[in-house]
Amino acid sequence: MFNLFKKNNENKNDSKHLSLISVAALLVHSAKIDENFTDKERNIIKNALIEMGADQNDLDKILKDAELKEKDSNQILQFTKEVKNKSDEEKKIVIEALWNIIYSDENADIYETNLMRRLSGLLYLDPKIVGDIKEKIKSNQ
Repeated sequence: MFNLFKKNNENKNDSKHLSLISVAALLVHSAKIDENFTDKERNIIKNALIEMGADQNDLDKILKDAELKEKDSNQILQFTKEVKNKSDEEKKIVIEALWNIIYSDENADIYETNLMRRLSGLLYLDPKIVGDIKEKIKSNQ
């Protein structure tokens, strides 16, 4: 009987872990779009994962798994599907992390801004909210 409860708890942890990997893969994709994935961007991703409930001890594994998943993927839809199911607050964390990644080198190129335009539509986010987050990030740079 106790094993039944243990399995349910493990399944919840596994689904949360898989969800965080998908979110991290989306963030990794945005970091790699300018072909320069830096330690600063890795730290931004880790901080976003912590805000979304990741365990500090799991961050390196989640990020490693996310990098592999992103490398093996040819589209972002599988990553956005997971983010789309998140709460509005979690979506804002992801969008904030995306803009932080984009502006981590103090420059947003056309590929990065195009990605954000596509993502705001795919994630069903109000463009005003995405724009407000962008301006907040830019002003903090």
